[in-house]
Amino acid sequence: MSAALLVANAGSTSLKLAVYELAERAGRLDLRIRARAEGFGDRPRWTLETRDGVRRAGDLPPGAGHEAAFARLLPLIEEALDGVAPVAAGHRVVHGGGLFTEPVRITPEVLAELARLAPLAPKHQPHNLAAIRALAAARPGLLQVACFDTAFHARQSWSARQTGLPRSFAERGLLRYGFHGLSYQSVVERFAAVTGTPLPERLVIAHLGGGCSLCAVRAGTSVATTMGFSPLDGVPMATRSGSVDPGLLIHLLREEGMSVEELDALLNHRSGLLGMSGISGDMRQLLASDDPRAAEAVDWFCERVHQALAAMAAALGGLDGLVFTGGIGEGAAPVRARILTLAAWLGFALDEAANARGGPTLTLPESRLRAWVVPSDEEGVIARAVAPWLG
Repeated sequence: MSAALLVANAGSTSLKLAVYELAERAGRLDLRIRARAEGFGDRPRWTLETRDGVRRAGDLPPGAGHEAAFARLLPLIEEALDGVAPVAAGHRVVHGGGLFTEPVRITPEVLAELARLAPLAPKHQPHNLAAIRALAAARPGLLQVACFDTAFHARQSWSARQTGLPRSFAERGLLRYGFHGLSYQSVVERFAAVTGTPLPERLVIAHLGGGCSLCAVRAGTSVATTMGFSPLDGVPMATRSGSVDPGLLIHLLREEGMSVEELDALLNHRSGLLGMSGISGDMRQLLASDDPRAAEAVDWFCERVHQALAAMAAALGGLDGLVFTGGIGEGAAPVRARILTLAAWLGFALDEAANARGGPTLTLPESRLRAWVVPSDEEGVIARAVAPWLG
């Protein structure tokens, strides 16, 4: 083995790791290991699975977080690599602000700048940075690189990034940044290999999962996206509301006496599919339920995604194709079918059998517009971004 790269994706209660071998063949990255720790603050556990199918699992100490997870998983990873330690690590970092629009080597100065961006993504950024600090403590001197969800959208036009507030707010960095960029980049990079078709000139990608957004892509470059200043904007999600009339939010604060903290919890944790159904934010549970509220929530979700698809097509001045990705996009055939049926006026003709199989092509040969499933591979994007730092 010439070198091993570690990719980390940290959340508030979880840490997902992937380990790649940089093979002797130039530019070839092979996934060797996946590991994760989850349940921080509750019943923390870890799992590790190698490319050869070896699986191990166990408990972490009560109260364990990112530091304890790294302390347990790194020796297991090195053992599975026959004593080879990763020589570099790449991290998913949600927000790069206006300063970081490309992957960057993490230094104390960079880490301080990223910490200053935490108020722009308070649900994500602190946990991303906690993983960076924990890995630095566990393996001092290890090369670490930050890769940003906002970077894919950094070349959007001035107008696409405005919020509608006075210009002085934009000058302070209060802009539409967009997110899920690593997922969108992975779809652009993998599209031809997965579908056997060249990347369309005007493509909409629908990343539908726990978080959801759509992106208008022209010639591989983002021109518009549904998430804005925060990952709360745009289409509905598992527990996040998506876009809400600002006047309603003012009403809740002024007339119903809701605190900022209560409003935050409402919009981020009690709304979306969970709030609309009163059952669950998990699309799998809603599709399996015979409760009419579940069906209503699924229909509402699909209608909102359909409307966003039309808006993204408008941003492109037309449309050549649609990609579904993310947990719902890749795994929920009824949701894909409903959205494509709603969008038949655009020129989609659903192939029901192909959709049931999971694609990759979802439309009939005679369909004027084509739709596909392309699985997201954010870890691969990060690994490829880190590899050049190894010389």
